Amino acid sequence: MVNNKSILYGILAGLGLLIFYLTIVSIFQGINFAFLNLRSLWYLIFPLAIGFGTQIGLYTSIKHTAMLTGTVTGTGGISAGSMIACCSHFLLNLIPIFGFSGVAIFLVAYQKWFLVLGIISNVVGILLMLKHKKHMNQMLQAKL
Repeated sequence: MVNNKSILYGILAGLGLLIFYLTIVSIFQGINFAFLNLRSLWYLIFPLAIGFGTQIGLYTSIKHTAMLTGTVTGTGGISAGSMIACCSHFLLNLIPIFGFSGVAIFLVAYQKWFLVLGIISNVVGILLMLKHKKHMNQMLQAKL
């Protein structure tokens, strides 16, 4: 049986990641640009947000172990980090002031790769959690 709270938490987590993305881009480039950028990268940003939400939903629906908590922390952190790396190239106006123009060029050049890395991380995290959930269900059935 699916825990309704886990579905809600998953949806909220995915929406939260999208709002985070739009907020960061809006701060540095304006809300219109944020939506234009979302429109141009939707095929990477939406799967990243959906995967992140799925991980959070799965995490809240199953019995937790230290290994599972580590998995969610690691893969979720990579997802959030990918989104931050994707957005951080908008700091181009500030980065050269601090002497980090090479970092800005790197972030712009590999923006899509950061998002792909986050999506791959989501897939790995989801698969590991599904495996864990299956294992926990088998253990529960064996006890019955």
